[in-house]
Amino acid sequence: MSYKNSRKRTAPTFYSKDAAGVQAFDNPPPGLEPYSGDWGLLQVSHLLRRLMFGAKAEDVTYLLSKTPEEAVTELLSPNAASPPLPVNDYNGFNEETIDDPDVPWGATWINAPFNTDIEASRIGSLKAWWVGNLIEQDRSILEKMVVFWHNHIPIQFYAVFHARRNYDYLMTIRRLALGNFKELILALTLDPAMLFYLNGQYNSVGAPDENYARELQELFCIGKGPGANFTESDVQAAARILTGWRFNWDTNEIYFAFWEHDTEDKQFSAFYGNRLITGRSGEAGVQELSELLDMLFATEECALFICRKIYRFFVHHDIDELTEEQVIEPLAQIFRNSDYQILPVLKTLFSSAHFFDTSRRGAMLKSPFDYHIGMLREFGNPIPDRSMLRDRLQHNLSIVWMGDIQQQSIGDPPSVSGWPAYYQVPVFDKSWITTDSLPRRGLIADWLLWSGIATDNTQVPLDILSTVALLPNAEDPNALVDILASWQLGIDISGALRSRLKSILLSGQISDYYWTDAWLAYTADPTDEMKRETVRNRLLAFFYTFLHQEEYQLC
Repeated sequence: MSYKNSRKRTAPTFYSKDAAGVQAFDNPPPGLEPYSGDWGLLQVSHLLRRLMFGAKAEDVTYLLSKTPEEAVTELLSPNAASPPLPVNDYNGFNEETIDDPDVPWGATWINAPFNTDIEASRIGSLKAWWVGNLIEQDRSILEKMVVFWHNHIPIQFYAVFHARRNYDYLMTIRRLALGNFKELILALTLDPAMLFYLNGQYNSVGAPDENYARELQELFCIGKGPGANFTESDVQAAARILTGWRFNWDTNEIYFAFWEHDTEDKQFSAFYGNRLITGRSGEAGVQELSELLDMLFATEECALFICRKIYRFFVHHDIDELTEEQVIEPLAQIFRNSDYQILPVLKTLFSSAHFFDTSRRGAMLKSPFDYHIGMLREFGNPIPDRSMLRDRLQHNLSIVWMGDIQQQSIGDPPSVSGWPAYYQVPVFDKSWITTDSLPRRGLIADWLLWSGIATDNTQVPLDILSTVALLPNAEDPNALVDILASWQLGIDISGALRSRLKSILLSGQISDYYWTDAWLAYTADPTDEMKRETVRNRLLAFFYTFLHQEEYQLC
């Protein structure tokens, strides 16, 4: 597919079953009962922005034709296509770049031997590849779940400093993101990148390392909430169970070095029912890991903790007593009853009246990924085709950089706790907006709107003309303002803001026909440069104001 052809888009209707996308409830019930309210632009955009990155116009139109249950079921489908392999797209990237001696230009590097001199370039290639997956995501929650689990059970790419291991870690998450949480924890416990990152590779009977054992309980399975009453001795006992696991970097083999394993019994505290895990010798020592994980999953707190993390990532940071009782606890029971299958929890939550409650719309600040990746997707901006290796890398690394300057560096969260916005009490998502990051958001919006990301052969600003042309009744300034607010803001806006935005379309005039005539003249003859620029200049001013609104920072 050529770069130009990839810009073709299907015109959505944006017609909703409730005609205007009015709010769902005056007094919405706060629980997990299935949602039965209105199904319009506001509700569909909310669902898409929370489960994906941005509410792409084509996806909005498609889901408006479904029922709420059908829409959620489709977005939760685990059948999204696997992306093509990352490739050597960095040879000759700039004067400082060292060409990869082991991988030809355009060939994948995932099976190449470790090379200290080239690993940084491969990691940059991996980050760019991941960003491309987010922008070109299928109509599925999968890509956002990969980011969720990466934040919840993270490594840092540059700390591991092995592109192949980082790629394998990502693919493990991708494979199990919508599967079974117990399988995911086991797989990542023995993941080579994780064994290195949290020192499991060096954990031995003579020198037990408590790093992974602590994070397994504090961050990955139990948490540090009021009900998480495990002790320091539990951390020490878990560390002893985890002794002996190794990874051979030359043969790619994970193995159990039983001679490095602590064979003594491991006693746990009352929080774990005073469980005693019997020490085992030789290869039988591998059984202790399964017993340890079963013990963690048997606690009430494990399911509660994970459901709280899911809720804070996808719904809202504030979990009050009523939410804990009517949402978190029932979800945790579903999680346990399904033997820690992830999909039943997600389907119940995203199909609920609670999720579609009007108070949940626009109730979170957009993460940097939601902000700039969502913006690119909602305006239909493509990325260079995979055949354009150099241009695609240049483009996607620019997007990686956008995340970096907004404190969300893809593949490199600031610590093993993930990004503070998802756990730091009481600030949570407010940490995304600071006196430093907010002006950067504005600069990114201006850059994408006025100039676009430049590569050797491409430079495409936000396609505002095509975006507006997709909308029904675009010649009516009142309808245009309303539909853009409902679609891209997802909330009701004030009359003052509505009037201000409309005034820009009218160039300060009073009569609606100042916009209507200009738009109809352009659409009747889009090749006329004067007619095109008349409309484009008004839309540039419109979207400059629109994208700088406080409401645009909300999700």
